[in-house]
Amino acid sequence: MMQRFLIIGLGNIGDEYKHTRHNIGFDVLDAFVRKHNVFFSTGRLADVAEVKWKGKTFICIKPTTYMNLSGKAFKYWLDKEKLDLSQTLTIVDELALPLDKLRLRGSGSAGGHNGLKDIELTLGSTEYARLRFGIGNNYPKGRQAEFVLSKWLPEERVMVDKKIPACLDIIEAFATIGLQKAMNMANNLSFT
Repeated sequence: MMQRFLIIGLGNIGDEYKHTRHNIGFDVLDAFVRKHNVFFSTGRLADVAEVKWKGKTFICIKPTTYMNLSGKAFKYWLDKEKLDLSQTLTIVDELALPLDKLRLRGSGSAGGHNGLKDIELTLGSTEYARLRFGIGNNYPKGRQAEFVLSKWLPEERVMVDKKIPACLDIIEAFATIGLQKAMNMANNLSFT
C-alpha cells in the first residue's frame, strides 16, 4: 500500500497576500505541486492537490480559511484521509529564524504564530512536524503584522528562491527517510 502524507502549507487567501512572507507555506506547496506536474483544485476548506511520487502519496492542502483558522482545514483533511499526526508536515513562516535558515521539528510551540496556534487548539496537540521557513525579523517595533504581510525585498528574493527548492527536497526526505534524518539534513543547510 502507498504511504500517504498530508502536507499543509500555511498562508492567507486573496491576491493581496500572494508572495508575502506570511504566505511562504503556499509558495512552497505551489512549487512542490508544480515540480510534480499536478494542479490544485478547490476542495473543502482548502485548495488540494495529490502528488504521487516513489510509492508515496502527498495530499497537499492550502487552507482557504485564512491563517488564524488553519486548524479547521488541517483537522478536516487529517480525518478525511484517516491519517495520523505523524504523517503530516506543516510549512510555515518563522520570524524567530533568520532568512538564511530552515528548521524542521517534530513538535514544538506555536511561537506566537496564529496559524500554528489554531492548529494546536483544534488538534489539542503540539506533536506534529513543521518546517519553519526563516523570514527574519527586520522590522521596527510594533510593525510585525505589516512586516509579515509585506512582499519580499529584491535582495531577500534571491535567498527565498534558493530555499524553496531545498524545502521540496525536505518534503520528499520527510516521506522517504523519515523525520529524524530529514531534520539532520534540513537543520544543517546554509543559504549564505
